[in-house]
Amino acid sequence: MDALFPELIWLVCIAFMAGLVDAAVGGGGLVQLPGLFTALPQYAPAALLGTNKFSSIFGTAAAGWRYARNVRFPWMPVLCASATAFVFAFAGATAVSLLPRDAVRPLILVLLVAMLAYTLVKKDFGVLHRPREVGRRELALALAMGAAIGFYDGLFGPGTGSFLIFLFIRFFGLDFLRATAASKIVNLATNLAALSFFVPSGHVLLTFAVPMAIANVGGSVVGTRLALRGGTPLIRKLFVALVVVLIAKMAWDTFAR
Repeated sequence: MDALFPELIWLVCIAFMAGLVDAAVGGGGLVQLPGLFTALPQYAPAALLGTNKFSSIFGTAAAGWRYARNVRFPWMPVLCASATAFVFAFAGATAVSLLPRDAVRPLILVLLVAMLAYTLVKKDFGVLHRPREVGRRELALALAMGAAIGFYDGLFGPGTGSFLIFLFIRFFGLDFLRATAASKIVNLATNLAALSFFVPSGHVLLTFAVPMAIANVGGSVVGTRLALRGGTPLIRKLFVALVVVLIAKMAWDTFAR
């Protein structure tokens, strides 16, 4: 353990930054997961993925709790989306062995570019809070949305929070602040689904996961406070910046090989 102490300090710092970014606009996995693979290359990928999910779920829960206390958003479609997201995250994880991840990257890259273009062209997108009345159509849409995002998170993962924010704005009329709050609840469900596999199968490095979870919660508190104070204008800017980073990373992973 003494030999791994420098790596632990590094990972705790990474977890704090991941919690901060994820609480504000999503995308904490872009920070934390590469940090784990870089610091602990001697461990199996499944153990690193499980450690990432274990530490990040506490930050996501803390962010969701703080948002729920301070921001009003429509709970019924959020809970419907969370339920199907939980179930289909299992299906996505199962499909990993059937569908190569390299086959998914080009499609996700196209979706990210389209999402960024739509956000930039529509200047009022996510700026105004114009919630739609929740009826059967909206609930059915929430169930379908949760199923698609849950499957994607189980299968691949990067950008899950960004996709959720975009969809809550586009189809439910929320602004960026409320969409971010709603996305945390659904993301919590997908993380729980993943952990229900990783924990029983022993794919969590608790020596690293527990300190990282504490740091992730600390970053989450700071990120949530920053988002609540900055409001929708700040989150919109962070969202655009994060999607640009996602596109750059996905393009590199797709074409650099």
